[in-house]
Amino acid sequence: MPMVIDIAAAWDGLLQWRQEGSLPEHLSGPPMTAAAEQLLSLYRPLLEGPSRQAVAQMAQSLDGYIATAVGDSCFVTGEEDRTHLHRLRALCDAVVVGAGTAVTDDPRLTVRHVPGPSPARVVIDPHARVPPEAGVFTDGRAPTLWLVGPGNVPDTPTGVERIELPVDGNDGFEPARILDALADRGLGRVLVEGGGITVSRFITAGVLSRLYLTVAPLVIGSGRAGSTCRPARAFATHCDPPVRRFTLGQDTLFELDLGEDG
Repeated sequence: MPMVIDIAAAWDGLLQWRQEGSLPEHLSGPPMTAAAEQLLSLYRPLLEGPSRQAVAQMAQSLDGYIATAVGDSCFVTGEEDRTHLHRLRALCDAVVVGAGTAVTDDPRLTVRHVPGPSPARVVIDPHARVPPEAGVFTDGRAPTLWLVGPGNVPDTPTGVERIELPVDGNDGFEPARILDALADRGLGRVLVEGGGITVSRFITAGVLSRLYLTVAPLVIGSGRAGSTCRPARAFATHCDPPVRRFTLGQDTLFELDLGEDG
């Protein structure tokens, strides 16, 4: 009886692809289960793309919120989407969050739901407002970079690399400059994870190749909106990228192909 690739073997193959830079032979021959085929289909474009690219992941409710008015975001989407997020982390060199997410959620940004390496963690913090005792700075679970604006800032926590960047006219860093700084350190494949303002800045700057947007079948009513991009003046001028859809438990994942230049 011929070997059938299951989801665990397919994931091992994707990790091998990430490390070696080419599709493993066992993923192009034997038949696969439906779950393994979806897994390969979902992440293949990311691994086939250039070694330097930025993608983003966002999870929201049907009415477009990523958290309630008091900031509760645990959890908008289900377990399957959290597994997807950890897979994205494992396939990328770096994961990026803004200062607001680092302060509010105190995330670990490591790979725990699936086998795989944890990426370097990058905190965008122009005004150095993330406390030095934050878990991302102190747990030692992955290399961590702290992007701050020029001037006096608190002492850099042990084991954390501090990078000073010029602040732009929007009181932040130009996304392209962030990606250049990471690429200079060998971190080419970058996942922009949160929050909504940070992801929206990267979308608006046109530097994302792909956006993974997971929508949960619930209505929050009010709270923190997912996207804060500039509104389109008319439907004819609105971004209309190619989209693929995947089912993740009760949630729906939309993969938007934004092109190599966003």
